[in-house]
Order: sequence, then structure tokens, then C-alpha cells
Amino acid sequence: MQPSSAAYVDLEQLSALREQARGLPLHARQVAASVLSGRHETRLRGRGLSFEELRPYWPGDDARLIDWKVTARLRRPFLRLYSEERDQPVLLLVDQRMNQFFGSRRTTKSVLAAEAAALFGWAALQRHDRVGALLFNDETVEELRPARGNRAFMHLLGRLCDLNQQLHARHRGDNPQALNAMLERTRRLAGKDHLLILISDFNGLNDETHDLLAALRRHNDLLLCWTQDPLLIELPSGGELLASDGDLQMRLNLDSSRQRETLQRLHRQRQQQILDWPAGLRIPVLPLSAAEPAADQLRALLGGEHG
Repeated sequence: MQPSSAAYVDLEQLSALREQARGLPLHARQVAASVLSGRHETRLRGRGLSFEELRPYWPGDDARLIDWKVTARLRRPFLRLYSEERDQPVLLLVDQRMNQFFGSRRTTKSVLAAEAAALFGWAALQRHDRVGALLFNDETVEELRPARGNRAFMHLLGRLCDLNQQLHARHRGDNPQALNAMLERTRRLAGKDHLLILISDFNGLNDETHDLLAALRRHNDLLLCWTQDPLLIELPSGGELLASDGDLQMRLNLDSSRQRETLQRLHRQRQQQILDWPAGLRIPVLPLSAAEPAADQLRALLGGEHG
């Protein structure tokens, strides 16, 4: 485990990710050529009869909506938007269970999940979408309905930090069923036409998980972010690996080729499972490593302007 500064995240860190989120693709129409594709590819903001607002142009906006008179007067591009355009509410489904509280390099999977959620949320706000969340740990699911504005989002991030900082190595909670319980809550909350972003290591996935995601996918866009730690991908060449849940410890002899092969085989099986089970539902999966900053990984996977 990394030092405590890498094991937890605070509001200042998540707030600082706002600039790194600028230009990050989010809506399906913006990244259809990449990992996302879906019903919203042709959705164009601003096609309507009722004027709503003028706002500055950001990379990725539809250039056909530029108001050239205002642009000439203010000497920077502005868009003219109309109220007929519907936004796509974003729901961040963020795993802060004990299974996420592990990291062998830069940070923990739980911190990585919080970073990714903050980046997606800031990107959505910069496109004037509403952002909400279902934040879950081993005991609770906290529901925050989609809302506009930095103030509401900072409250969301504050609650996410609170859950993150409650994690502790001596906490014995391990609730694989919490994943499906959260997805059932999401099904009741989301309705239709949401963008749902699930950020988790998928501890507890089973046939029910598949069915719940299939039900959500029928009326919403989904994106899955798989949080991983590189330890099992790149096992040390020898020596002992000490694994602990805070009370019990187990030593794994990495000099034993049999134990190394067993660990690697189990990891490959789980990797195949996580990458294959959403494939039939046409739900993209983004693998994220706790060894690297979330912003760099998301930009590499999704593309977009650099912040």
C-alpha cells in the first residue's frame, strides 16, 4: 500500500481536475468513432425555436451554432442555444467498497475511481449537462439526483470524498452483492435517456449484473470503467507477496512457479470475464490502472483536446 496521501482523495484534489477535464469527450456523438457508439450520435445542441442562451464556444461544439454577429462584436466565438435541445443527464456510479481499497503503486483503486468520476463530471458540466451520482460502499448507496452547476457538483464530490476517507484496512466489510443492489437503484432512478458511467472493479458481477445492465442499456447509454491494480498483471519476479485484509495475512511464495502460474491464470480468467460479459450488450469497457493518472488514461482512451 502506498503512503496515506496516496490512499485517499480530498475535495481540493478532485476540484483541481476541472481544467484537466476540458475537452474530454463525453457525449456519444463526440466519441462515436472511438469506444462509444449509440443512439445519440446525431444529437445536435441548439436545434429549436425558443432561445435559451449565448455561451462561449468550446472545442467539440457544433460550429454551425456559432452566432457570427456576437462573435464579431466580442472577438471570440459564441454559440446561440435554444431550449428545445434536451441535455443528457449524467449519472456517475462510483464504487467505494473495501475491494477498491488497494493499490501497489501510485494510488488505490478507490482513489482512481473518484478521480475518474470527477473528470467525467467536470466534462459534463462544461457541456451544460446535469450531473448526479449513486455512490456506494459495502453498507450504503447514496443517491444524488442530476443537477446543474458547480455548487451542486462540489457537494457531490464532497460526499464522494467522505465515502473514500471512511475506507480503512481494519474495516472487515466485503459485500459483493452491493454492486447489483446499486444497479437496481439506478434502474429506478435513471428511467431513460441518461448517460450512466459505472466506475468499479466489478467485484460481485454475475448473471444478475448482466440482466440489470441489459435493462439499463435498453433506454440509456452506458460506459463501464474497470479499475485495476497492476500487481497481478506484472507480478514481482520472486520473493514473497504479503496480502492482508487488515487482520488476516497470507504469504504467497512468488519463487514458486506453480503459485505464480495460478495467480496469473486467475487474473487472465477474470480479465476475460470482465471484458467479455458486456460485449453482447454493446457496452464499452475502459480499463483504468491505479498506477497512472486517470486524466491521462481517459484522454488516451477517449481522445479529445488536451486541457
